[in-house]
Amino acid sequence: MAGSTPASATASSTTPSGGDVRGRRVSLVADAWRRFKRHKLALASLFILGFMVLLVVFGPLVWKVAINEIDFSARLKGPMPSHPFGTDDLGQDIFARMLYGGRISLAVGLAAMGMAILVGVTIGAIAGISRGPIDTALMWLTDLFLSLPQLPLLLLLIYLFRDALKGAFGPEVGVFMLIVLVIGGFRWMPVARLVRAQFFSLREKEFVEAARALGASTSRQVVRHILPNALGPVIVAGTIDVAAAIIAESTLSFLGLGFPPDIPTWGRILFDSKEYLDIAPYWAMFPGAAIFLTVLAINFIGDGLRDALDPRDVH
Repeated sequence: MAGSTPASATASSTTPSGGDVRGRRVSLVADAWRRFKRHKLALASLFILGFMVLLVVFGPLVWKVAINEIDFSARLKGPMPSHPFGTDDLGQDIFARMLYGGRISLAVGLAAMGMAILVGVTIGAIAGISRGPIDTALMWLTDLFLSLPQLPLLLLLIYLFRDALKGAFGPEVGVFMLIVLVIGGFRWMPVARLVRAQFFSLREKEFVEAARALGASTSRQVVRHILPNALGPVIVAGTIDVAAAIIAESTLSFLGLGFPPDIPTWGRILFDSKEYLDIAPYWAMFPGAAIFLTVLAINFIGDGLRDALDPRDVH
């Protein structure tokens, strides 16, 4: 009929729901944020974690106290205005060491999480899109890594390769690389199994079958259609990996196999305080509380993300 708008013109500028693509993406983000805000603990944890990140990043710029400045006249002093968290057995300021150590602990958690997600998504995607012997071999490898005792292997690998990497890259970078590689190398298996399950479910959906019928290659199906729809559970699993990596680094440092004494992390500060728990309990209290709050906040944020990214939640 004259004066009518061609259907193709309308379809080219709108999505099936009637809004443009940009508006649809914005509405999805806004909807996820709305559902995330309903989780009050997750919202509070997001602000707490954000405050801690800002504190460890910008705190040393304000609190300009050397982390290795020794003052025997002030050793084992409790919290006071000049030393908010007290001092250790060498008179070093625990607050300054906590700020510096927080950077390393959080960086280890994020880097190990990134490695675990990269390896896990790659293996899970290959297994999920493949059939037959490739899928079987990759899942056999995943089950093999899941069956290994992680803490003894972490200790063994760090003991064997720590000195070599320290000599090649320096004590801080070398130990950081080794801890990230070892922790991330033992955290990818749950992500791989999760991505594989998501791929098995998504590759039979109508929009993937439509792309396949239109001649889309396997790689295009994965990159453009399947993987973006599988990222929600992966993001949630990634938050859990950050918390697990922080705990693992703290455990290694507490056992004396993490960073050297002149490079404080929260776990290393805990390790140094173990001989003085009876006379200086504050020394262990502050790094322990920082680890506890960070891990708890990350876990609550993961719960909030799980609810926000759940496609079955329509409220």
